[in-house]
Formats: sequence, C-alpha cells, structure tokens
Amino acid sequence: RRHVLEASQQLTEIINSCLESETSTQSSEPSGEAELAPEEESAQHCLWVDKFTPRRYVELLSDDYTNRCLLKWLKLWDTVVFGKEKAVKKAKPSTGVHPPFNHSKEQQNKWKTKVQLTEEILEAELDQHKRPKYKVALLCGPPGLGKTTLAHVIARHAGYNAVEMNASDDRSPEVFKTRIEAATQMKSVLGANEKPNCLIIDEIDGAPAASINVLLKIIHRKDAECETAAGAGRKKDARGETAAGAGRRRRHEGGLLLRPIICICNDQ
Repeated sequence: RRHVLEASQQLTEIINSCLESETSTQSSEPSGEAELAPEEESAQHCLWVDKFTPRRYVELLSDDYTNRCLLKWLKLWDTVVFGKEKAVKKAKPSTGVHPPFNHSKEQQNKWKTKVQLTEEILEAELDQHKRPKYKVALLCGPPGLGKTTLAHVIARHAGYNAVEMNASDDRSPEVFKTRIEAATQMKSVLGANEKPNCLIIDEIDGAPAASINVLLKIIHRKDAECETAAGAGRKKDARGETAAGAGRRRRHEGGLLLRPIICICNDQ
C-alpha cells in the first residue's frame, strides 16, 4: 500500500507539473500562478476519487432515469421546506378537441413514457401538510455504483445541506433517533447561507431492527399526535401530574418530519 501511494504521489506530481508548464506558457501574468498555488498544493494531497468526483448534476454518469426520479421527488418538498408553491401545469388544448376518443386509463398509460408515469405516481397524493406521499427515498445497488455521490450532488443541486450518517456505526436506537431528529429538525449553522438539511443514511441495511422501527415511527408521526402531546402538557384535570408527565414524554418525541431523508443500501 505504501509503494502504491508513493507511485500515485509521483504520478500526480508529474501531471501537475505538466499542467503548470502548459498554463505558464499560455498565461503571461505571474500573479495568477501565485493565487492558484494553495489550491494546487491541496489538490496534490487528495485522493483521485475525491479530486475527480462529480460536483454538479450535469457531471453525473449514473442512470439518468434514476437521477431524474430522485431529483423530482426531492423537489416535491419545496412547498414545505422553502415555501414555494408548486407550478400548475397547463392542460394541452388538443385534449378537448377529440371527445369521441375516450380511452381508459390503462390505454392512455400505454402511450406515456416511463418518466411521465413516475412523475404521476410521485405527485398522485400529497398529505394535508403538502408533503409527498413517500417520505423516504431508497437507493440500492452494488458498491461503487455512485449512490452516495448521487445523493450528495442532488441534495446540493436542490438547495439542501447534505448531512450524512452511517446506520452501521450508530447501533444504539437512542443514538440513531437523536441523530435523525437533530438532522431533520435543526438548521445548518455552517457557512454564510443557512440551508435546510437533507439527511442521507448510508448502509441502512446494516442497521438493527430497533433502529428501523425508530425511523418508521418518525416517518409515520402525524400532526394529531403532536397536537395531543402539546395539549396534554397544558391540560390539568383530576389526574394532575400524570397528564402533565404524559405530555412531557410525548413532547420529547418531536414534531412532524419536514425534511427529506435518503437511505442507501447494497442489499434491498
């Protein structure tokens, strides 16, 4: 491993020296070379897989249909997260011109593309809080396919701060629940612009069953439960402290899930 790293370091230095010689012959300003020196020095010490990783949506080489579906699902959260109203699609005028051709939905779906059918499935049902029907996206496939890279790139492309956690490392259900609620209910404080978090749970197939149940409880948490939890804490009846204690316990469970979660696994 040491020999491989040394050979890689030497080859990287050769490539950088060739690039520097080309740029020096093309540019006549010496100040530009001084400004790029720290970046080139940091690039020499990073791995190739990090140096050439995709950073924008157009640089992704994975399946385009999967990329579009994941981006479409993530954009369905814009109303809840960013307060953007969903654009209403205008009906085509050609649909009402030929009234005799009334086919069933199955016959109409035969002429639709795979992307159109997926968009209709995703937008079919939105709950009362204008959240998408499916609260979690699951990316599955063999190692090295680019699942984690896809999740990070699309999260940044949609305006989120990608927060990654490994389900195999956090084996305790309490720690698992704390990290999920911290990522989905708190804003990012890093950087000048505060962005909402998008939680990426890697190796979800390595999490124990108790942690999966914790995730399912957070996903299926309803608004009625949150209102009951808040009201039970204020209510004083014949039971007194018992009702207040129940309200405090329920209030600790948190509120609705208002941030998207992307899970990644190798074995579906």
